[in-house]
Amino acid sequence: MTSSDHVLEQPAVPTAFDEFAERLDFRLDDFQSRACRALESGHGVLVCAPTGAGKTIVGEFAVHLALAGGTKCFYTTPIKALSNQKYHDLVEVHGEAAIGLLTGDTSINSDAPIVVMTTEVVRNMIYARSPALRGLSHVVMDEVHFLADRFRGAVWEEVILHLEPSVRVVSLSATVSNAEEFGDWIQTVRGDTTVIVDEHRPVPLSQHMLVGNRLFDLFDPHPDGHGGRAKVNPELKRHIRHKILLAEEHDDRRGGRRSGRGRGGGRGGGLPRPQVVARLEREGLLPAIGFIFSRVGCDAALAQCLRSGLHLLTPEQVAEVDEVVDRHLTELSPADADILGVEEWRAGLRRGFAAHHAGLLPTFRHTVEELFVRGLVRMVFATETLALGINMPARSVVLERLVKFNGEAHVDLSPGEFTQLTGRAGRRGIDVEGHAVVVWTPEIVPEQVAGLAGARTFPLRSSFAPEYNMAVNLLGRLGLEGSRDLLNRSFAQFQADRSVVGDARKLDEQSVRLRRLDVQLITAAEMRGIDPGVVTGGPDGPDDPDADHSHGDGPDGDDPYRGFLGYITLREDIRRREREVRFERRTNTHENIAAELAALKRGAVIGLQGGRHRGLAVVLETAGQPADPRPLVLVEDGWCGRVGVRDFVNPPEVLGGMRLPKNPDRRTGRGRRDLASALRSTGIEVPKGRSRKRATAGEDAELVRLRQRLRAHPAHTIDGADDLFRLAEQRNRVLRDIVNIERRIGERTSTLGVTFDHIVGVLSELGYVEYVKGAVQVTPTGRLLSRIYSESDLLVTECIRAGVWDRLGPADLAAVVASMVFESRRESYSGADAMPGNTALRTAIAETVEIWRDLTTVENRHRVTPTREPDTGFSIAVSLWVSGRSLAESLAAAGERGQLLSPGDFVRWNRQVVDLLEQIRLGVGDDSPLAASARSAVGSIRRGVVAAELS
Repeated sequence: MTSSDHVLEQPAVPTAFDEFAERLDFRLDDFQSRACRALESGHGVLVCAPTGAGKTIVGEFAVHLALAGGTKCFYTTPIKALSNQKYHDLVEVHGEAAIGLLTGDTSINSDAPIVVMTTEVVRNMIYARSPALRGLSHVVMDEVHFLADRFRGAVWEEVILHLEPSVRVVSLSATVSNAEEFGDWIQTVRGDTTVIVDEHRPVPLSQHMLVGNRLFDLFDPHPDGHGGRAKVNPELKRHIRHKILLAEEHDDRRGGRRSGRGRGGGRGGGLPRPQVVARLEREGLLPAIGFIFSRVGCDAALAQCLRSGLHLLTPEQVAEVDEVVDRHLTELSPADADILGVEEWRAGLRRGFAAHHAGLLPTFRHTVEELFVRGLVRMVFATETLALGINMPARSVVLERLVKFNGEAHVDLSPGEFTQLTGRAGRRGIDVEGHAVVVWTPEIVPEQVAGLAGARTFPLRSSFAPEYNMAVNLLGRLGLEGSRDLLNRSFAQFQADRSVVGDARKLDEQSVRLRRLDVQLITAAEMRGIDPGVVTGGPDGPDDPDADHSHGDGPDGDDPYRGFLGYITLREDIRRREREVRFERRTNTHENIAAELAALKRGAVIGLQGGRHRGLAVVLETAGQPADPRPLVLVEDGWCGRVGVRDFVNPPEVLGGMRLPKNPDRRTGRGRRDLASALRSTGIEVPKGRSRKRATAGEDAELVRLRQRLRAHPAHTIDGADDLFRLAEQRNRVLRDIVNIERRIGERTSTLGVTFDHIVGVLSELGYVEYVKGAVQVTPTGRLLSRIYSESDLLVTECIRAGVWDRLGPADLAAVVASMVFESRRESYSGADAMPGNTALRTAIAETVEIWRDLTTVENRHRVTPTREPDTGFSIAVSLWVSGRSLAESLAAAGERGQLLSPGDFVRWNRQVVDLLEQIRLGVGDDSPLAASARSAVGSIRRGVVAAELS
């Protein structure tokens, strides 16, 4: 046996991927294997796959690689609920010592090699140059398509752009239609990145419509076999038509009155919700998620089902529910449990029903999530936040409406939103297929549902835009030019650049054509012994043919009108000036006409020369609006109406006057005829030959000079040079095309840079940055701003700098900080003068609002979107809570229109107040009285239900 044979017999050394795959109790899909192997080979990866396809396996492999290699991995998610869930999943596999958790208000084992965090946390670490970044080898960005979010999306791009090149980024996204474009961008800014797109659902999805009590397939179960788009089930369409006809006949018998709202809670004739649930149960389609786009709607749906007497659990399952609920509620006091309605909530869970939305206490939501995963909640009514990635797959998803409120208006669901919601249907390893059920109402058309279900996935659009905190952090790290360079590398800029690729191609083509025309024109001119003149298309691009050459020399001091090309330029300048003069005269004429119309008195007689009605006219009513004067007149032909600027070619001239009765009859035909007769009998006549526009006094001096140069130009007397003139006209058309294309490209690609420059202007005026020897430097106050991560970051820093919060106690400080983060869900006034409370708090709020007004003045001057006004809607509630008052009192203080603030919102806003208080404390330094007050306020907030959620 040779030594080479001996080598071939050696067993293969298992790779990290082999070890990872071996410990799994299921076989990896092809896309998962390809992504993991690319990651093991040192590539970054972008994985786009449907909801529930198992793309998080790739993120978990990154965790495995970091642990095996003795490095660090950050696993980022868009929301805290996802971070908590992923933390517990990883702890179950790797143990508590290896896994940490960092969110805005929670820190567990933050020095662990693997840390789960919300995306903002890693962004803040990067800007703060945190030592925790040392040894970082992988960053997993779960739900990376969140970068399209208009409020928070920029954070994802900031992280991708700022991470060290050595860090491998694992981007996990839902299927998007422009995955290749997104992957190209990541490859451009991060280097070697493997893009893996898999549109195959591991669990097939069937689409249905529930019409009355009948469940139909949405698509034709017997297609014609010719391929193409699936057709809507004809039996479904026939049944809906029949149902509509029956409803119309019923309305006719009721005397034309509509049969009204359905019994399902005003859902326009849909099946009542308890009957929907019962139908799903009979079909074996539970557990199910019913998506309802409002918290009130979710709670109402739950109440309807509880009133129905439906029970979905066995006695043994009810006992399991009680055990889970008791475990989750151990830290809840009896008084708080009473306020939160624990017994009513438990009653729903014991029957297999639950609601899930942001208004619920997080403890309640976590309980529902655990019970649902264990099959102990069979029907959950949820808002769309449940579709953001929380691991709660169901057998079925039910949609009652295809319209939702987006915060500003009711809008139709997009194909991407429909796909995201219905993607929750189908549990891998449990269900053979998932089911999406749309409940029919008269407003829903089957073809509309088919369009949503059959559409390709949504495109990913960047929401990246520079803001104050981002600007000072960029300037501090990269300087002005480096900051602009980073903005130019953003996905937003990448997409803008892609959008002008067609224009850029046209620009190249037209530039080549211009050079060819120049050569042809110069050759033709020289053949005739004519000086071709100055070619204006230099190395920096062609001159605008519409630009004014009449007051300056050309390149190198040449006369811009020299030679044949100069003659053509002179003709263009004359045309341009003629257009300008016509516009100026038209503008002046319009202004003069408007002024004369506004000055007309009642009874004035004028002449109408333009429009459909000509002749004498008498003014019955003067013009009401000086900006657009339209007096009411009666014409000698009997027509009565208002006339405006467009009815005149020259300013109206008062030809005389006519006595009018106090209340002239203009509404009847006889009255108008009498007035017209009286007008004609005045003897006033319209002057003849005055319908043309009057010439302005004197000719335009610039136009006279240019025409004189034209007549004196040597090329003006050239004969037989038609080919030269044709070439020159073609050249000018090409020049205009080039200038217009360049203008379009500039408008599309300079938005980010312009916005950034405006923001830098605000920061410079307020002293957050300064120019030193031509370079922009961040001042000490700017460094404070760099540590404040808030929508109102600049306002917070201005208030700290002004010292208006320095003397506040913990409760008052928490109240004023709450006005920086809180945003009322309804239209309501929560200004400073609406604030109860002590004088110190009211004064601080008033001074804060005054600083806000001064700030918005500066912002408006620099054309920056103004900072949102402070909202005191939560201030009293948090002040009471910090002061030790009960949950009931605090919820009542934060209520609007007699309604208590929801417990979930109460905890959420307290979290945000704590987060901003901590930023202020760290920003001003522990020795500051403001820091001491902030520290005390945070400690006082962390009690009761809030402490349970922050622990």
